[in-house]
Amino acid sequence: LYHNLTPVLTVPLARSHSYSDPYPAAMSTSARRRLMRDFKRMQTDPPAGVSASPVADNVMTWNAVIIGPADTPFEDGTFRLVMHFEEQYPNKPPGVKFISQMFHPNVYGTGELCLDILQNRWSPTYDVAAILTSIQSLLNDPNTSSPANVEASNLYKDNRKEYIKRVRETVEKSWED
Repeated sequence: LYHNLTPVLTVPLARSHSYSDPYPAAMSTSARRRLMRDFKRMQTDPPAGVSASPVADNVMTWNAVIIGPADTPFEDGTFRLVMHFEEQYPNKPPGVKFISQMFHPNVYGTGELCLDILQNRWSPTYDVAAILTSIQSLLNDPNTSSPANVEASNLYKDNRKEYIKRVRETVEKSWED
């Protein structure tokens, strides 16, 4: 009786959209296993002022939040980031990018960071918590000798009052994100 029915949808779902397995590829790679350990650590021993977790269907992409450190111009800011990991993690650093607008000497207009531990000083011992706490520390301690945002760097060095004003505007915008 039903042998003449043709399927309505013949396009298979991509593996990353599997509904039965929230983390596809059965967590078979060392990168995926390491990321799950990083996630467990973020849950059991979360660093102050940062949080992160994988997106629902892809453990290789994480959403993160950094709270601006107290007693800094970034205080009370809620800054969202995205982290992209490749299969070579932890031997290769993740790509990390602010989604929230950020005015900082070491953050490009695209949201990408200029941070030594994400480039030439990367070590496989760094985990997600270490990366995020390093970024949080960078907020109040920028490296102005290697600026990604020249305007922010110049204001930080030459006109701290205007720099703080611009940062506070960024903090207020972060609440709207």
